Amino acid sequence: MDRATLDAGLLQAHADHDLPGLITLYTQAADQAEAAGDIDAACFFLTQAFVFALEDGAPEAIPLNQRLVTHGRAHPITGPRHD
Repeated sequence: MDRATLDAGLLQAHADHDLPGLITLYTQAADQAEAAGDIDAACFFLTQAFVFALEDGAPEAIPLNQRLVTHGRAHPITGPRHD
């Protein structure tokens, strides 16, 4: 997907409060940035996807977190806390 189409999709997904769409589109943006060698941008997009995945309770949260961990940008998710 070209950048303009991706940006338009992100804007529409935000307007629609489409969490699954936001997860998918931010992940695609991260993939494109990572492929271009722009790790800072990739991690920004991964963080956005991760936050929306957490908000949605989506299973994508785990692999998104792992990608951020791989880049040294997050700590691994652990199980539920029972403090």
